[in-house]
Amino acid sequence: MHAPDLRTLTIVPPQAPLRGRVMPPGSKSITNRALLIAGLAKGVSRLSGALKSDDTRYMAQALRAMGVSVDEPDDTTFVVTGDGRLRAPAGPLFLGNAGTATRFLTAAAALVEGTVVIDGDEHMRKRPIAPLVAALASLGLVVEAPSGCPPVTVAGRGAFPAGRVEIDGGLSSQYVSALLMAAACGEGPVEIALTGSEIGARGYIDLTLASMRAFGADVEQTDAATWRVRPTGYRASDVLIEPDASAATYLWAAEVLTGGAIDLGVAADAFTQPDARAYAHIAAFPHLPAVIDGAQMQDAVPTLAVLAAFNATPVRFTGIANLRVKECDRVAALAQGLCRIRSGLGTEEGDDLLVASDPTLAGQRLPAEIDSFADHRIAMSFALAGLRIAGITILDPACVGKTYPGYWRALAALGVRYEGEAP
Repeated sequence: MHAPDLRTLTIVPPQAPLRGRVMPPGSKSITNRALLIAGLAKGVSRLSGALKSDDTRYMAQALRAMGVSVDEPDDTTFVVTGDGRLRAPAGPLFLGNAGTATRFLTAAAALVEGTVVIDGDEHMRKRPIAPLVAALASLGLVVEAPSGCPPVTVAGRGAFPAGRVEIDGGLSSQYVSALLMAAACGEGPVEIALTGSEIGARGYIDLTLASMRAFGADVEQTDAATWRVRPTGYRASDVLIEPDASAATYLWAAEVLTGGAIDLGVAADAFTQPDARAYAHIAAFPHLPAVIDGAQMQDAVPTLAVLAAFNATPVRFTGIANLRVKECDRVAALAQGLCRIRSGLGTEEGDDLLVASDPTLAGQRLPAEIDSFADHRIAMSFALAGLRIAGITILDPACVGKTYPGYWRALAALGVRYEGEAP
């Protein structure tokens, strides 16, 4: 089931281990990178195995608004036709709460001859973009974001300015990725340097570099904090998108929570995305380590935090301050949701999250309404609690459409039922 119109969804704990084959959707991170780069390339690119979700549709719609042809011949393919240029859109680009699309297109807007306004929904308007705006302005571009968050107005000048640009990547690696991808369409070589050694989820930079190179870019990392991009532009390419590692974490966790056997069709060590690092922790359940550093697998932290509720011993999550500026404040949302299940189960300590694990929660009926805060990862992770605890109700279950529209159907295919459904 997709639950497109439901305000709530109550999970019925399965009475048997979950077994079956479920292929996660394509990677959101790779799909949105490939879409943008294909839109900047000359020629026809075919992106197979791609994710079709709210976030990727916002990116596709924005590219169409800027003169790129984006066709969708089936549920997992985009065919992108471009001439190496982006045109000024007729109106503001509305990108919902798609962080990748918003950050990437803010830098790409420099390639447009004309003004581009990049905006989002009420949640996106609370997500910071000031470091990227400051970096673009340092290159001589006129970029305005009065609130430090979207909407952003970019006066593009038809090409990315050459030279050196420094960026604070502490809040998000997406700022760095945005500059890297746009820089290949530069007036000359571009050097991109971090202002400090801290960067959120550095592994996503590797995804960006791989995507750029797949479309012919010449980019090298000259040291741990500096990249040099040559002005090659991009050439069209056919790309196979790997499955989404963040989505895979929910299925890996569902498997260990229920003692099941779920075939994802891809081995954990075959993923190149940072969140695949979570597999080693999930496989250790119910003996997760006492401290988990989530800095380099941020989107997997909600999965691990809910799994930790059933662990043999308490778990502290560190390095997760950036989760406060995601689709919602995920540290607070996780603590609140865990405490709705049992008082004191989740505690914020500074920017850390402490989960007071209790294996005896499994098998109990503990009615709890979990506020998803319109955040797909909060909804999907707390659904895992419903596999072992009766009475778990997810508010706004349709928000999973942001990255995994078929999530509820996938669980149902494995044997999960929802309250009110016929057996």
